[in-house]
Amino acid sequence: MAILRIATRKSPLALWQSEHVAALLRAAHPGLAVELVPMSTRGDEVLDRSLAAIGGKGLFLKELEVAMQRGQADCAVHSLKDVPMELEPGFALPAILERADSADAFVSNRHASIDALPRGARVGTSSLRRQAQLRARRPDLQLLDLRGNVNTRLAKLDAGEYDAIVLACAGLQRLDLASRIRARLDAPDWLPAPAQGAIAIECRSEDAATQSRCAALDHADTRARVEAERAMNRALHGSCHVPVAAHASLAGSRLSLEGLVGSVEDGRLLRANGEGDADAAEALGIEVAQKLLDQGAGDWLRAHV
Repeated sequence: MAILRIATRKSPLALWQSEHVAALLRAAHPGLAVELVPMSTRGDEVLDRSLAAIGGKGLFLKELEVAMQRGQADCAVHSLKDVPMELEPGFALPAILERADSADAFVSNRHASIDALPRGARVGTSSLRRQAQLRARRPDLQLLDLRGNVNTRLAKLDAGEYDAIVLACAGLQRLDLASRIRARLDAPDWLPAPAQGAIAIECRSEDAATQSRCAALDHADTRARVEAERAMNRALHGSCHVPVAAHASLAGSRLSLEGLVGSVEDGRLLRANGEGDADAAEALGIEVAQKLLDQGAGDWLRAHV
């Protein structure tokens, strides 16, 4: 029996996503045995500093990529929003699964929305993108760092360390924690991270057999949307070091993209949008990025590097 091994982080959400992919692969390829290879990454281990301070979201991938290079795993499953805009040489993304909920979630035990928070309330998030949009809406709030997996973050909220926190709706829903969502933060008023809500499979680009097996799970509409968002981010040289947000929607063969660059310091937001054919997603992303640069986004982004 053929065996396919999936490298995965050990967090509950990462394991859920990898088990989800494993089940889909087994259904697509009867007779294929799929096994998980749980691993710890530096991004999971260093929790006392922001991701930007310790090297970015790519820290969630490195150990998994090494495992693939060493032949300990055939592929890896990631939240696509954590995947750098440029993959390491020798790797590919043969499948991007159908996107789940891309919105952010406002989570609080005592308050119904951002606007309902009392003056000076403590809100936890280490995302510069979320901080910039919070600052724009409520400059009086105390924005505090918050790291750890979903359950860890909720425990800190429940312990009274924060009045509210902001998480991804998709992560809460996948862990059967949707009841914790007090309010959805929806586009276009509030924009998510590029590719938020999408799961991607990574493998070695020379491994044709694994690429072929995983490609059965690729969702073309989702790929078009996230390619536009990631192309915009790439053109802006965005990362977790800078507050960049994007959201693409698809209607038939027409793709629309909303983009945002924010300032954590004063809450100023630059916005741009565009529309184009779904088969020209990358060009649309570059077009919207250029509109943001024409408004002065480059200076803001350089301030965060």
